[in-house]
Amino acid sequence: MNSESVAYDRQPLPRWEEILRKVVLVIARLALAYLFFTQLWWKMPPTFGCPADFSFTTATVESGRLRLQRTSGLCDWMGVEQVYSTQPRPLLVANLDNRGEPEIAIDIAPIARLNGLLLENVFMPTIRVTGWLLWLAEAAIFVLLLLGLFSRLGGLIAVAVSAQLMIGLSGIPNPYEWEWAYNTIFVLSLLLFAFAPGRVLGVDAWLRPRLLAARARGSRFAGLLSYLT
Repeated sequence: MNSESVAYDRQPLPRWEEILRKVVLVIARLALAYLFFTQLWWKMPPTFGCPADFSFTTATVESGRLRLQRTSGLCDWMGVEQVYSTQPRPLLVANLDNRGEPEIAIDIAPIARLNGLLLENVFMPTIRVTGWLLWLAEAAIFVLLLLGLFSRLGGLIAVAVSAQLMIGLSGIPNPYEWEWAYNTIFVLSLLLFAFAPGRVLGVDAWLRPRLLAARARGSRFAGLLSYLT
């Protein structure tokens, strides 16, 4: 790359393109915030939508097929994830001829099994506590992205939550969960984490310069917080 092309790459964006990028970033931030907002209400604490005995969805095998005995709320979906953690789990599936088995896929069965073991041995036995942690994590995503406050932190929490959902639920056959619904949420979360969207029409736009100024004066805490904005 010669000096002329480097200089060209450093030219400021046209005004309309800069505005377009900011508008799209704000829309993406608010859309992800609203998505997580919609998911708070079916698993409200302290019951998280579970049955009174906090029973989880289980499954039996009939004629070689899984038959789910479903419950409700967070207990239902944790149970569904745990059941399918022992089944074949292809990801990024592409069936090129639309017949038979897909020609392209990544086997995530070992990761799905690890997810199932964590659910079975950690999250499900302590649902009255871990349910709160999950609900508060999703509530934090909503608040942080809505306000554009520590928006990179909001994006990071969204990455963690969406990655777990992608591993546990994407592409399962019954109930059918479209793989790319979860894949897209994960990718969008990654993008918002990378681009720190609160710097556009968010509280971070006001907060970040003050944190950077405090970091320049030697405040390590302000420096840490600045990375989350």
